[in-house]
Amino acid sequence: MTAPALADRAVAVYRARYDAEPDGVWFAPGRANLIGEHTDYNGGFVLPFAVGSGVAVAAGRVSGDAITVSSRQEGGEPVTVSVGALTPGMTPGWAAYPLGLAWALREAGQGPGGTRLAVDADVPMGAGLSSSAALECATGLALCELHDLNVPRRELVSLASRAENDFAGAPTGIMDQSAALLCEAGHALLLDCRSGGTEQVPLDPGPAGVALLLIDTGARHAHSDGRYGERRRSCEEAARQLGVGSLREVTDRPADVNLLADRELRRRARHVITENRRVLDAVALLRRGALAGVGPLLTRSHVSLRDDFEVSWPEADVAVDVATATGALGARMMGGGFGGSVLTLVPEDRRSAIEDAVAAAYARLDWRPPAVSEAVPSDSGRRLR
Repeated sequence: MTAPALADRAVAVYRARYDAEPDGVWFAPGRANLIGEHTDYNGGFVLPFAVGSGVAVAAGRVSGDAITVSSRQEGGEPVTVSVGALTPGMTPGWAAYPLGLAWALREAGQGPGGTRLAVDADVPMGAGLSSSAALECATGLALCELHDLNVPRRELVSLASRAENDFAGAPTGIMDQSAALLCEAGHALLLDCRSGGTEQVPLDPGPAGVALLLIDTGARHAHSDGRYGERRRSCEEAARQLGVGSLREVTDRPADVNLLADRELRRRARHVITENRRVLDAVALLRRGALAGVGPLLTRSHVSLRDDFEVSWPEADVAVDVATATGALGARMMGGGFGGSVLTLVPEDRRSAIEDAVAAAYARLDWRPPAVSEAVPSDSGRRLR
């Protein structure tokens, strides 16, 4: 679906729920992460890019200080809360993300006034494409412009991350929000999660004769289910035992993981340290125009996530194995893990064969067919109308 078509649907939801016209529609994209998984909250490097699908928020100002949110996907009655009454943990489910953004703005002294929001999305929830960050960022863009709040995009990244961490209770890093607000079409975003520094890195698959495919495995995940948090705590404990502030500080000293007595902590730390190096190697290849060379790095990333970090899942492992055996240049699970999508780098002339092979493998295992789409590096969040 095109962004303008998604905007039309969001406006229709607004009209139906509130019997009024919105003042505007704002959009933020989902993201695919080329490489760099579970490195962001360890102060490391990530390399995401924005995709064409995302979340649209139709918004209108109203008197008072109440925020009302409704969603085409979720249905049900709109949720209304006074901005002054917003408290972390008060709202379960999807509404925690837009309301959390309003709370984060308030905590930063930029509290918005009364607003009605209607949400529509064409990025699947729980598929590893960061629908939650897209929702936060589209909401943030809407609230800031509607209420004349002077919040630069990099600050909005931090506020959206705080909304997800502290209000919604999902212990993620800043990668997803950075991609939603800072990416440029035809590029991946190299993000140094320790310094906050960014660089646009060319990523244009078409001229290279390859495509980036997203294979939605159908297995769903939730960052707030506890397992993601367990991995984060393991990394923090490994850093503490190594006497450093974060595992980023030992990226250039991979042998340091052998100082960890606990085997599980060793595996967790080894993944983070080697993944940081894979990100930097991928950037070097992209700068040289050697996108095809990134393929083996993707597959090594998957093996590390599967064996050392233990966040992969059966549908992802099958998709990676079958795709690479059928001619993919590389593939890996993407996102926090335990469900979601696989990112695959494929030669254009092998695309159909790879899609067919993965679908056949799923059918043999009596799994529902995977949904395959092309991931095109796209622009970050913006006002649509």
